[in-house]
Amino acid sequence: MLARDAHVARRNLIQIMFQTFLQPLLFVFIFGRVMVGSGYMPAAYKSLLLPGIIAISMVFTGIWAVAMPLIAEFQWTREIEDRLLAPIDISWIAIEKVVAGMIQALLAGMVVLPLAWLVLRPGVDIQIHAPLEFFAMMLLVSLFSSCGGLALGCSMNQQHVGLMFSMILTPMIFFGCTYYPWSALKNFPILQKAVLVNPLVYASEGLRAALVPQASHLSTVAILVALCFFDVLLLVVGLRQFEKKAIS
Repeated sequence: MLARDAHVARRNLIQIMFQTFLQPLLFVFIFGRVMVGSGYMPAAYKSLLLPGIIAISMVFTGIWAVAMPLIAEFQWTREIEDRLLAPIDISWIAIEKVVAGMIQALLAGMVVLPLAWLVLRPGVDIQIHAPLEFFAMMLLVSLFSSCGGLALGCSMNQQHVGLMFSMILTPMIFFGCTYYPWSALKNFPILQKAVLVNPLVYASEGLRAALVPQASHLSTVAILVALCFFDVLLLVVGLRQFEKKAIS
């Protein structure tokens, strides 16, 4: 099934490239080049912003890659019925969707780094000081995004897609410490504690810790524990909702 998805991806390569690469390029150019180049933001803001852009790109791509096809397949194309007839447990079909979403999310995150080098230089102080830590963060964030897509795709109806973006994804981004570090909320102590329920906070802070360790960020151990918790939680919820949808 993963090979079939890869074959479909090859046939729709141009569409997937635009879907995966265009959004990170726009984020990097507008926030890193235009805002800094015009003097509205200091030059050091580039390095602080870049990990957040990677997190946004990965989360959007992973959720979109898993949630939207599931909503379509369950509600009008009914393509999922062919997969459900495969001689494997139903949960493995959902896991294959998660793996495919992880791959797309990883590609979306990795492409931001060369884009940043091309668009934002000079002035980007990004270095992968701990490759294992960076790789672990990327895997956990990609898993979070695809598991979130599984949970949302199996919980939302077609008519609620707009609500998913306006009521879930948009607040998640603005309160996900993507454009600013978590420490920037110190003047709003209640809000600073409240945003800790947002898994995107740990994605942004984790990538910030791996790429810009000199900047303020949450404890790496706390980030890893939180990301693992949200990954497991969203995977369990997603699998449960998938099985419920498949049986009904």
